[in-house]
Amino acid sequence: MKFYLHKLGCPKNDVDGDYISACLIDAGHEPVDDPEQADSVIVNTCGFILPAKEESINEILQLAQLKKNGRLKRLYASGCLSQRYGDELMADIPELDGAFGLGVLDSLAHAVTSSSNNSKSIKTPPHKLDYLSWHRRFISDDYPYAYLKISDGCDHGCSYCAIPGIRGRFRSRSIDSILREAEFLADQGKKELILVSQDATLYGHDLRARPTILDLLRELEKIKRVKWIRLMYLYPPQLEKELIEYLADDNKTLNYFDLPLQHVNSEILSAMGRRITRSETERLIKTIRTISPDAVLRTTFIVGFPGETEQQFEELKGFVAEYQFDRMGVFMYSREEGTLAETFDGQVAEEVKFSRMDELMNLQREIALAKNDDLIGSLQEVIIDSVEDERTAVGRTRGDCPEIDQEVHVRGNGFCRGDIIGVRIDAADEYDLEGTFVEA
Repeated sequence: MKFYLHKLGCPKNDVDGDYISACLIDAGHEPVDDPEQADSVIVNTCGFILPAKEESINEILQLAQLKKNGRLKRLYASGCLSQRYGDELMADIPELDGAFGLGVLDSLAHAVTSSSNNSKSIKTPPHKLDYLSWHRRFISDDYPYAYLKISDGCDHGCSYCAIPGIRGRFRSRSIDSILREAEFLADQGKKELILVSQDATLYGHDLRARPTILDLLRELEKIKRVKWIRLMYLYPPQLEKELIEYLADDNKTLNYFDLPLQHVNSEILSAMGRRITRSETERLIKTIRTISPDAVLRTTFIVGFPGETEQQFEELKGFVAEYQFDRMGVFMYSREEGTLAETFDGQVAEEVKFSRMDELMNLQREIALAKNDDLIGSLQEVIIDSVEDERTAVGRTRGDCPEIDQEVHVRGNGFCRGDIIGVRIDAADEYDLEGTFVEA
């Protein structure tokens, strides 16, 4: 039977999708790139915040049309939205033949294989979830990078976040398991490994041998075919000096700090459950920039959190203007069912949230443009993600993560996807660079 897997959500969810595909292939099914050619479609959903939930439902409804107009026989939902609202999905979307949450790959594979149609919702309760063991992973792309999940779940309990209720407690993978998958990815031609989790700084604390994230990075460093290692999701209160020094040092782990700060006002941070104050945040940023003046700092902020005043928002704007982050994302607070912040007084109007998000992003555009202008004339190391034609390609600098950061449009010839080359930067705008390949 032919199947099509539609991925939605974060890179961690993408990795889960690769595991699902491998499980279905092992069960004798054939992956296809076009849903119109599939007998079964699986939508691997996201259920984190309202816009992601809406996107997942819209994709399910759109693909459901193929059951009426095409060859499609079965339609399934998997992933976080199914974990969170599987029963509701089955009740509200009659075209669905099953909703499968986390930790039930075998059940999903059995449903696709079975000749009977027992429409139902299946999931593992969050408190019983283990790490999704890696047996095999299906890689369908030829990008030079891959996401590598090092843990799952979260113990922090931020008041706005539904993740602990979806993915359960924090669970580290063993170093051996991660290394086996990393070797597999290197065999697939992946030169950049992007380590993803809910909190990389906490890695290993729950394992018997108590390995640390530094132990893992040093082992990954030994894989010769891997050239870049990018560490994502560094929880600010737990980022220690030793890890900062390691990222700043001359090794394969990039000098790239992904710090989800979420806000800077101490009262808002306390209400969010972030376990850090403004002064501690400032001290952390200054420590990073003192140890590594060339570090690339990426962060995210939430605007419109319950009770956020205009004065507190202005404080956040002033902080962004002062500290000049290299990369920044902004999200509007989403009132999520089952979270503590859902019950808070002072819920901010949607139009105010949108206005604040727009203001903060406009400020960041000015900062990003000034930083990019400073790069004109410099020589940057760039990994080529795609070759457009004989004379043009698209890549990224060491300071840019795929899908969320900027790209470099490269002119020249003689390069291939996956090459790491020197590029002279010739022009820039807010979120993209243009340059020329410089042969060594």
